Amino acid sequence: MGINKTAGATRSKVAEKTAVPPLFRVLLHNDDYTSMEFVVSVLETIFRHPPTEANRIMLQVHMQGRGVCGIYPFEIAETKLHQVHARAKDEGFPLRCSMEEV
Repeated sequence: MGINKTAGATRSKVAEKTAVPPLFRVLLHNDDYTSMEFVVSVLETIFRHPPTEANRIMLQVHMQGRGVCGIYPFEIAETKLHQVHARAKDEGFPLRCSMEEV
C-alpha cells in the first residue's frame, strides 16, 4: 500500500471567516412634549427592557438629551426605529429615534 503524498498538496487552504455584521446603537431623543410614561412604555414593548431598566433609560433621555435603547444589526435597528416613530405618531407624540454605527 502506497501513500499518495500529493493528495494533500493539491488542496488549497482557504481561511474562512464569518463576517460579523456592523452593529448600530438605537437612540431616543428628548423633547418637551412626549410623556415619560410613553417613553417607558416604548422601552418596555419595542425594546423589551424590564421596568427598572426602562425607567433608567427614560431618565437618561430626560436628563442628558438622549439615551441608548439597544445595539442591533442594521436591519433590526432600522425596524425598531420605524416602530418607535409609527407608535409615537399614532399617539400624537413627536418622539424621535435615531441610530448610529457602533
